[in-house]
Amino acid sequence: MQALKRIPIRPLRTKKICSIALAAALALGGSICATSQTVNFSEVKPSPQQVEWQDLEFGVIIHFGTNTFLDREWGDGTADPKVFNPTLADPEQWVRAAQAAGARYVVLVAKHHDGFCLWPTEQTKYSVAASPWMGGKGDLARMTSDAAHKYGLKFGVYLSPWDRHDPRYKDPAAYDQYYLSELTELAGNYGNLEEFWLDGAGSEGHTYNFPKIIETLRTYQPNTLVFADTGLFEYGDIRWAGNEVGTIPYENWNVIDRHGYLRWRPVEADTPLHNFHWFWHPNDEATLKSVDQLVTIYEQTVGRGGQLMLGIAPDNRGLLPDADVARLKEFGEALRARYANNLARRHLPADANTANALDGDADTFWSAPAGSHSASLEVDFAKPVTFDHALTTEWLVDGQHVQKYAIEAWNGGNWKAVAGGVAIGHKKMDAFAPVTASRVRLHILSSSGEAHIREFQLFQIDSRR
Repeated sequence: MQALKRIPIRPLRTKKICSIALAAALALGGSICATSQTVNFSEVKPSPQQVEWQDLEFGVIIHFGTNTFLDREWGDGTADPKVFNPTLADPEQWVRAAQAAGARYVVLVAKHHDGFCLWPTEQTKYSVAASPWMGGKGDLARMTSDAAHKYGLKFGVYLSPWDRHDPRYKDPAAYDQYYLSELTELAGNYGNLEEFWLDGAGSEGHTYNFPKIIETLRTYQPNTLVFADTGLFEYGDIRWAGNEVGTIPYENWNVIDRHGYLRWRPVEADTPLHNFHWFWHPNDEATLKSVDQLVTIYEQTVGRGGQLMLGIAPDNRGLLPDADVARLKEFGEALRARYANNLARRHLPADANTANALDGDADTFWSAPAGSHSASLEVDFAKPVTFDHALTTEWLVDGQHVQKYAIEAWNGGNWKAVAGGVAIGHKKMDAFAPVTASRVRLHILSSSGEAHIREFQLFQIDSRR
């Protein structure tokens, strides 16, 4: 893989949380010492910030820097800042294109592994302040933050721990102070940060003071979620999917177990708009992902209960290429067309509880009977409907409970399963051969407690291709 290849970072050891802290840990979605008190995965709940973040579903990460002007993916820290000189840098164009695709948040790579900073940091001369762009007065972190907030998107930053330019990197203590000072600038001066990326590329064998990094971030940004490899267990709120092709190739549970700790850490799956290229390269249109590829990626990330992070890259003018803008727009239009006609909205009158899962309102939900471990949510129609996709979302504030489910259609004599799985989570998209029926149900076959379903939707999609 290319620019975001992750090498495990060895975290500092911490003592296990004892049972006296169990209630607090559960409430915060934090670590739990499973050896001191028996805890089920379903007892771990997300924080309010994680719930909000998971509802965003789709974001973009922006790569722009000296690599853009040198036809590189990996900078070595020796590039002259004078090569960075975009003539038309326009973060509002980036944000509008991301919004057209359906993205709800943007993360700016404020410093990549080459150490070049896109804001005028006071910690090093290796930044936009030393470039000819805007006479050394430019600040892409400010411009991108302002653009995101102007168009109603959340904003976050990526600050590479690995730094191939700064000589302090060879001295862990000195570099920690340098990194913390940079983090303080970003966390204290650019508004609310939705997400902070800790990328582990290139850091094997280097020790960082992760507790102090998170302490510093939380001082200025108490609600920011931290993306990190699963190995950085104590310090992350979001985990990597394990690949850079943008898919979640497994049944997705939000709670993970590491050495007896249980934590709520939802998945973010990242992939670039151009195959294997995070930064812009000249004459690169052949690597642009097709609309069909992007839709498939979306349905294998968001449609498997995770988050999609799509990489976009301005060119050496400082603009997204026309082909990229067009592809993002086409992608957004394709998604909206596929999921515009929810057939379940045509249901016959139903009780208020059932209607809560069929109303298209993510703030309402259906609840199975109290204390139940199986239940059915049925949708009835005045006449048969044909459908080939289902979309189900679980209300997760109380934890992830569904452990096995089936989507079933009534064939006149009995119920026939057309799809199913062992996890629903934030959102599950199921595709299957076309089915025609006037009665359809979501059959919760097993759940750790009563199931809560925000939405159960049905679509006929393949007939439009």
